[in-house]
Amino acid sequence: MIGKLFRRSSSSEEKTPRQGDEHSQQRKSGQNPSKKPRGGQKAEGKSGQSEGGSRRSGGKSSQRGRQRSRSPKAEASATPWSLGDFKVPEQEGKVRFHDLGLPPELMRGIHDLGFQYCSPIQGHSLPHTLNGHDLVGKAQTGTGKTAAFLITVIDDLLRHPFDGERYAGEARALIIAPTRELVMQIADDAKALCKYTDLEIHTLVGGMDYDKQQRNLNERLVDILVATPGRLLDFVGNRDCFLDQVEVLVIDEADRMLDMGFIPQVRRIVRQTPRKTHRQTMFFSATFTPEVDDLVEQWTEEPVVVEIEPERVATDSVEQHVYLAASEEKYALLYNILQRDEVDSLIVFANRRDQCRRLHEHLLAHGISAGLLSGEVAQNKRVRTLDDFKSGKTKVLVATDVAGRGIHIDGISHVVNFTLPEEPEDYVHRIGRTGRAGKTGTSISFACEDDAMRLEPIEQLLGQKLKCEVPPEELLQEPPRVEVRRSGGDRDHRGGHGNRRGGGRGRSRH
Repeated sequence: MIGKLFRRSSSSEEKTPRQGDEHSQQRKSGQNPSKKPRGGQKAEGKSGQSEGGSRRSGGKSSQRGRQRSRSPKAEASATPWSLGDFKVPEQEGKVRFHDLGLPPELMRGIHDLGFQYCSPIQGHSLPHTLNGHDLVGKAQTGTGKTAAFLITVIDDLLRHPFDGERYAGEARALIIAPTRELVMQIADDAKALCKYTDLEIHTLVGGMDYDKQQRNLNERLVDILVATPGRLLDFVGNRDCFLDQVEVLVIDEADRMLDMGFIPQVRRIVRQTPRKTHRQTMFFSATFTPEVDDLVEQWTEEPVVVEIEPERVATDSVEQHVYLAASEEKYALLYNILQRDEVDSLIVFANRRDQCRRLHEHLLAHGISAGLLSGEVAQNKRVRTLDDFKSGKTKVLVATDVAGRGIHIDGISHVVNFTLPEEPEDYVHRIGRTGRAGKTGTSISFACEDDAMRLEPIEQLLGQKLKCEVPPEELLQEPPRVEVRRSGGDRDHRGGHGNRRGGGRGRSRH
């Protein structure tokens, strides 16, 4: 169990400062550095460790009077295991996790997840990041980048245990992501990889119980902290969380954070961490603009750059269709696609929250088990919705792009673009929800008059033409007429979606 918490006194003893310059030189030379020296007592107002102000004395946090003992999780997993139980043959051109010298407890977690060979971004980045180098990775969702940075973080924390006293809310590794769903998914992946370790993972996201998250910070050590920018700043501002001892910083989906206006918040967060020569930084973005390049320059130190081309993700394992249809025909298409036997689980994307809400209402009215994932849905309900979709309780998930970035679920058979995205990169992210884990998937996009101009930029990004098809007649059959209950209490009697003429489609097709 974790050692008893003791309230911090007003005075602090001096702690040996970390030797950031030595660490930086070791990273640059390619050695496996001893990272930051541990031990000694902690002091307030350390100089030169944070890019911003240091912690003031007399705060809320509590100190750990002694080191934690082995947790019940690790005790329960004490069944003998060795690398001999995890046999993976060598293959030319592929990097095995065996080849990276990872700790046995981490390798056991990798074994349980069924990983054998590194994905391209893992194989290109891990030899550098495991050696302490900063990394800039250009990769789409679905390429394995989450495991790449998590394996680096876990390896670092296991190889360099903190031997001195620690304080409540004091994170050793920080991962920042733009959406609540992505934070929760990263944390789930981290917990799976840390199954046979004592490392503690925490999440800080908005829309969920602040007091519960605060209690977790106060009651358990914080090894890996995964957070959205706004909620993290709330905890830092209230002195419930401290970032001046962060050893590894990961900034995920930097381009999306720019789009969502989070960069000023992220700047404030980075200033609370040790300066870039005193920490390891991994920076990921699906696209690189001048603004993103500027952030890379500010926040990383001589990084290794790894770039994975998006078309490998988009086209290898996903069968893509584009159906030409009028706006009023789209719901009939979606309804009839869902009646097909081969559709096991489906995500339908729309560009706006109101579009997603209306789609969700119509699907429920037609007796289809569907969940809604958008920014206007409360976070606790979004978590339940994702859990129901993962378990198969819900067949359909209706989502916006922002919410969709956090969906990492194997076994999704179909993705439908009810409206084509305004940004070409989002098309790749959307269809990347299917065709994962070595399986094939199907992407179906509906293109009406308003969507037509969005096709060419997508084709330029993919480097290929998308074949536009007239949908089969059976997919245009009118859905049963039902009463649709609006979320505001209004009722609507109609069969299709977006048709304002009562019954039937706005036009017939011959």
